[in-house]
Amino acid sequence: MKQIEQLTDKRNQTRDLVLSLLFDAIGMMSFSIPLIGEFADVVWAPLSGLIMVWMYKGTMGKVAGVVSFVEELLPATDIIPSFTLMWFYSYFIKKS
Repeated sequence: MKQIEQLTDKRNQTRDLVLSLLFDAIGMMSFSIPLIGEFADVVWAPLSGLIMVWMYKGTMGKVAGVVSFVEELLPATDIIPSFTLMWFYSYFIKKS
């Protein structure tokens, strides 16, 4: 039974990493499109906040959702990989 739990946890960890990289790439793509990028950030910012809350439950997910929302709205901060940083925090820093 413990092996099944470990396998499930590993799959969730891998899934969350892939999704985090994908969502960070989406956030960074808007930065690369002149003029359209800032409009795209207005649409992407609330979506990224909601997705962050959905992916990472609890208080830390809510805090990360707000941070992600603000980070996407602020100019020139699209380069910050907020989803990947939250993944790293959730699976490595928080567990130790």
